[in-house]
Amino acid sequence: MSLKKNMHTIAGVGSPVVDQVARVPFSFVDDIDGEKGGMELVDTEEFASLLAMLPEPPLSTPGGSAGNTAFALARLGIASRFLGVVGDDSAGIYYRNTFSTIGGNISSFRTRSGQPTAQCLSLVTPDGERTMRTHLGAALTLAVEDITEMDFRGCDHAHIEGYLLFNPELMHHALKTAKAAGCTVSVDLASFEVVGAAKAELPELLINYVDMVFANEEEAEAYAGTPDHDRCLEMLSQCCSIAVIKYGARGAVIRNGNETCTVEASPVKHVVDTTGAGDMWAAGFLYGMGRGRTLQQSGECASLLGAAVVQHEGAALPESLWETLLERLHLLHDPAQCN
Repeated sequence: MSLKKNMHTIAGVGSPVVDQVARVPFSFVDDIDGEKGGMELVDTEEFASLLAMLPEPPLSTPGGSAGNTAFALARLGIASRFLGVVGDDSAGIYYRNTFSTIGGNISSFRTRSGQPTAQCLSLVTPDGERTMRTHLGAALTLAVEDITEMDFRGCDHAHIEGYLLFNPELMHHALKTAKAAGCTVSVDLASFEVVGAAKAELPELLINYVDMVFANEEEAEAYAGTPDHDRCLEMLSQCCSIAVIKYGARGAVIRNGNETCTVEASPVKHVVDTTGAGDMWAAGFLYGMGRGRTLQQSGECASLLGAAVVQHEGAALPESLWETLLERLHLLHDPAQCN
């Protein structure tokens, strides 16, 4: 499976979230509910309480799983749009304007009056790992009636974040609508908590609607119910044409039918923050596939972007770095592969 060559318009579907990235000691995460490295939803009061407890002010950047991927694709010159709900507040205006400024199509954004734009507090410990607490606000109001075939018209591919699995009816509708519009579909499983919550519905959804699935090690194990890496890959590849399992600094493994390839992680001098690493990896992979590159080459594109983002705070890379990344992507393989 590959994206349509030279017609690589991609739609992201998910929660537009403004990330609040904060560096905290290990003890901060130890003292709050939930597992280190996971993601949990919180209400307005708990989110405000966590912000008040921070040792220093957080860094604000556009975020959200599919949002990070869509922003990165737009930066890479891929025609990108995003479907999600923001509030009619300053954060929502900031999110839409930022996406538009980099060339993203904002026609599929929905705005909810009186609702706050979603925010995610990303607690980054000294090891670079992020523990997330998310207040979904307006994003939580995305409903079946908000998603139409028109949102995918002219798109070749839809990338849908796994967090929609918390609402199985909504996820089913998004997948079905994207496929009906002629898109191939990828899903990022998002977190091991998501996989656990959607265990009953997930296999059927993957088999019937998903062409490409992205999982990290913990998500794959949660899906397969085993730490056996070969079994994890086998179970995911039985459901989707392309199955990807990411192992962080240990690289990734990708399977497409009888073809399996291992991709080494690109060198990283120092891990600052893993926020958005998986989302950026997905963007690099979709970029490669959309440019007609091989499975292995697309994985190497993904590895390059994943390594870049973990060396900076938050999922938004510095403006000056994008030009360098594009040059490195063009030089990574024979340019003829991209024509």
